[in-house]
Amino acid sequence: MGGGNNPAAAASSFPKLVKKPVGQQIHSIYKDRLGQFAGTGQYAGQNLQKAMDEGRATGPDNVKLSVYSVPDLARPTFKDATSKEFKDTHVGESFGPSWSTHWFKIKIKVPSELLSKKHLEFHWDANNEGLVWSEKGEPLQGLTGGGERTEWILPEDFRDGKEHTFYIEMACNSMFGNPMGGDVIQPPDPNRYFQLHKADIVAVNLEARALFVDFWIIGDAAREFPGDAWQSHEALQVGNKIMDTFIATNGSQESIVECRKIAQSYLGENVDSAKVYANDEEPTVYGIGHCHIDTCWLWPWAETKRKVARSWSNQCDLLDRYPEHRFTCSQAQQYKWLEQLYPPLYDRVKANVKKGRFQPIGGSWVEHDTNMPSGESLVRQFLYGQRFFESRFGARCQTFWLPDTFGYSAQLPQLCRLAGMSRFFTQKLSWNNINNFPHTTFSWVALDGSQVLCHMAPAETYTAEAHFGDVKRSMTGHKSMDQDKTSLLVFGKGDGGGGPTFQHLEKLRRCRGLSDKVGLLPRVKMGESVDDFFERLEKKAENGTEFVTWYGELYFELHRGTYTTQANNKWNNRKTEIMMRDIEYLATLATIRDSLYKYPKKDIDDMWEHILLCQFHDCLPGSSIEMCYDDSDELYAEVFATGQKVLKEAMSAVGLAKHEKNSEPIALNTLPWPRAEIVKVSDQAGSSKPKYAIAKGEQGIASVEMLSTSSKSIASIKEEDGGYVLSNDHFKVVVTDGTISSLYDREAKREIVKKGERAGQLVIFDDKPLYWQAWDVEVFHLESRQVLPSSKTTISEKGPHVVSVVTETKVSEESWVKTTISLAASIDGQPSYIEMESEVEWHETMRFLKVEFPVNIFNTEASYETQYGIIRRPTHYNTSWDMAKFEVCCHKWADLSENGYGVSVLNDSKYGFATCGQMMRLSLLRSPKAPDAHADMGRHHIRYAILPHAGPLDARTIRTAINFNHPMKLYSKSASPSKSSISPPKLLNAITLSGDDALILDCVKRGEDDEDVSRGELPQRKGRSIILRIYESLGGTSRGTIAVDKDVISVKKVCRTNILEDDEKAQDMYDGQKIDIELRPFEVATYRLSL
Repeated sequence: MGGGNNPAAAASSFPKLVKKPVGQQIHSIYKDRLGQFAGTGQYAGQNLQKAMDEGRATGPDNVKLSVYSVPDLARPTFKDATSKEFKDTHVGESFGPSWSTHWFKIKIKVPSELLSKKHLEFHWDANNEGLVWSEKGEPLQGLTGGGERTEWILPEDFRDGKEHTFYIEMACNSMFGNPMGGDVIQPPDPNRYFQLHKADIVAVNLEARALFVDFWIIGDAAREFPGDAWQSHEALQVGNKIMDTFIATNGSQESIVECRKIAQSYLGENVDSAKVYANDEEPTVYGIGHCHIDTCWLWPWAETKRKVARSWSNQCDLLDRYPEHRFTCSQAQQYKWLEQLYPPLYDRVKANVKKGRFQPIGGSWVEHDTNMPSGESLVRQFLYGQRFFESRFGARCQTFWLPDTFGYSAQLPQLCRLAGMSRFFTQKLSWNNINNFPHTTFSWVALDGSQVLCHMAPAETYTAEAHFGDVKRSMTGHKSMDQDKTSLLVFGKGDGGGGPTFQHLEKLRRCRGLSDKVGLLPRVKMGESVDDFFERLEKKAENGTEFVTWYGELYFELHRGTYTTQANNKWNNRKTEIMMRDIEYLATLATIRDSLYKYPKKDIDDMWEHILLCQFHDCLPGSSIEMCYDDSDELYAEVFATGQKVLKEAMSAVGLAKHEKNSEPIALNTLPWPRAEIVKVSDQAGSSKPKYAIAKGEQGIASVEMLSTSSKSIASIKEEDGGYVLSNDHFKVVVTDGTISSLYDREAKREIVKKGERAGQLVIFDDKPLYWQAWDVEVFHLESRQVLPSSKTTISEKGPHVVSVVTETKVSEESWVKTTISLAASIDGQPSYIEMESEVEWHETMRFLKVEFPVNIFNTEASYETQYGIIRRPTHYNTSWDMAKFEVCCHKWADLSENGYGVSVLNDSKYGFATCGQMMRLSLLRSPKAPDAHADMGRHHIRYAILPHAGPLDARTIRTAINFNHPMKLYSKSASPSKSSISPPKLLNAITLSGDDALILDCVKRGEDDEDVSRGELPQRKGRSIILRIYESLGGTSRGTIAVDKDVISVKKVCRTNILEDDEKAQDMYDGQKIDIELRPFEVATYRLSL
């Protein structure tokens, strides 16, 4: 091209000549380098750690210590403890033994060189828990120990240079009790001592502390963001630049300030305050502070009461310091303990509840097990929980909260809705050890079709440390983003209490700042409630979002051994539940007959609260230390004692008395259907009186017909071919070598026992789970099955009314079983069954005792009683989901039926069961050694039975199982004169239910707030009322009629209510006092009869 002048190119700012070689950064090395900056290892004297304090004072010139060591492991009140003599002590001294309490009087004087420092704290650490008290007796703040939550901010008035006094109550246990050998689930070490190694006044460098958290989050971003994301590379460069800046001036205060500015280039400028949340950017993760306190577990109830005070005082302090903080906590029982034992702290909590910052949640008395409590117990968990929250805080809970319970029974959604809750939160199924649960946010559907909106935290914990990774997993672990991308992040120290720390709140501020500044990390939002979170989900559903559904139980694929461990505790639970039904039924009718009789509401409330407490999810399942079962044994003993007193009073008021030898007996049938059964009257050697009688009658009073030895022989026994043959009109039972080799149904003309097998066979398994001893039984235990042969069988009863044989079985040198197999004479119109009663002396180690029933029945599903319904589970291992249910929970019966015939196995106190193919197994006893080294050791009495039945599973099994658990007892008519014209038979049959036999009248009680019953917690209702609870038990639409005898009870109106006894819909009455009802499959219905 031609010449001419070309315009000059713009000069480049890029140097023409290279200055020096520059290498590619080796990321792995520079990431590892980040660990040097804030750690407590070999570089602690050179890194940020050296700058964390601006000064420290200790020793008797500044901190004077004296102690009162409480004798006998007692836990005295502040007033009592501080009235005792205190002795001088010092740092370095040790205190114990385990579970003891030591009160320290601390007199401090801030030295002059620290008076002008910006922030003063008192640091205390003896590796155990403690509670700071003011000199006036106000609980101020909990201490955790072991380097966690060891600081207490000194009040401003301590800066006057004078001596000030406060107290610390030391508990000689760590956050997780006193386990031996450092393994948290091992039984407690009874002789553990704790050395006090820190009691200092500290001037804290707040800028250094803030930089520590800055660097923590930036380091996490460098390590945890994907390597192909620029945010990861940027975080690594910022982190290393902070380190270089600090090193350049040897960690001066000026360098720390500069390092924080560098950090803000990545985290944003507002991370030091709640302003970081004050923008309109859409969040996806909603943080909520939480403190899960196991009501008992690795510590006794008495220590839980103190854990509540320590933990909740911490949160009241943080609520004062962090405007964005919101704290939620469940369990009405814990609130009640706080109200009773720590009134000033309870007032602080209540004030924060009023502000909307301390948020009660859950609506239940405790965070209870949901597998084993009866349906009525689940109702009472909600009734007592919701009434407490409403009476103390003016509102009921909307969200059911069970983050740590071991599986969730199928009727919970229905009961939640009936208790005013449409939402459910948990995360426990993330612990499944076979299958991953597929949903995060979904609709959970009960057996009756009721649903709740369920959210399972995708961070898969209820004790998140508020790490960068917790926030990240709240998105990466989310399985329901097709419907909604938001999640809850539930953070705070838990299980042993504690709750959120200031570090948690500071980290979340930085996570939010990082999200807004550089992105990629899900944006976290603070300052809202769990109900706010669910309200948005419900709004989405209202606007058309269809959440995925899950029908039936949320079966937990772990902790299956909890259906069996601590058998005595489970026996107590079943028996007290049954006793409470009778108490309320009889006491209700007593208030009708006797105007002077007062419904024992306080006793009933106390008993229920004790029972509900013992249903806590580490108590009833059997996963607590031995001390907890000492506690629960005492409570159950109190319940039984109170119950017997209340029953006696109610019986007297309805016109009945204890049966005396020379009086004519009558039987009491408190169940809502006719019954007839053989009852034992006398068992005295040489007695001329009949040993047995037939008790027969409708609901209420049943007649007793004495049976003499000359009566027609209708049950027989004989020896044959080395065994025994027991017979009645229904069955022929052959007992060979102590087990049932043949069970022949005479009417159906079929053999029940699978050919070549034995029913009632005791078997034992090796029982060593992967870790959680009391909790788990693993699938591989089934491969260790051993048959326990019997040593001797003899006839114990020859009839003619009951025949039985007793078999002795040796388990080991220390353990044995003595089983009585009985067959009673057939009674017209009543199912017949083969009863077994085992007396067991049990001293085994990590072995599992079961009893087998191989039956000549085939079906791919077995049926099991659950609360207010039936669960059907596979009998095969087609998929991993099927195999995971190798051990399941049942209540009073399990059933395997095919077309035209079936077999039910009944029990009186057991919950573990398995059906594999044609083999039915009832779990009897386990012998784990952790966390209770003596779990289940000793003597046990267990009743169970085989109930063959022609036709399908139906009301015969339901009713017979209830009868089996509720045997009729003998009484006499009261000899005391009564002013009432209402006879006991008429009174006790005054309220009846007829119609479909699937309908069960399960509860008869007085209205909670009736004016003659109310204890004043909530507004009284005028007049008197009777509450009836009825459920459909077989899974079909059922119709029936409630009839009330107008000559006994005058009913003004009838309303359908929820389980909280709010009137909802008036019911029509006709023909005097009859009410027709219709229930959908497995529906629970509650009615109020207003008198």
